[in-house]
Amino acid sequence: MPKSQIRKKKVYTPPAEVRPASEAASRKPSPPWLPVLGVGMIIFGILWLVVFYLSAGQYPVAAWGYWNLVVGFTAMVGSLAVFSRWR
Repeated sequence: MPKSQIRKKKVYTPPAEVRPASEAASRKPSPPWLPVLGVGMIIFGILWLVVFYLSAGQYPVAAWGYWNLVVGFTAMVGSLAVFSRWR
């Protein structure tokens, strides 16, 4: 049997007026302090929790009791929000 002809498909290029502008080119890079702030918040949260557990609740703020856990975890979750802005 004869071999069928192989056809190459043309690559679709949309018209210039329909083509979206490059989103990566229009976005500015993040400031250099942003990753430093994110890492600092993670370290702050971890240290807060470690001090709270090792001191059996006496430090960092004894009057807050288990709200110290909220402070530590909020700092770590807040760092996720900071890192979501990093480009």
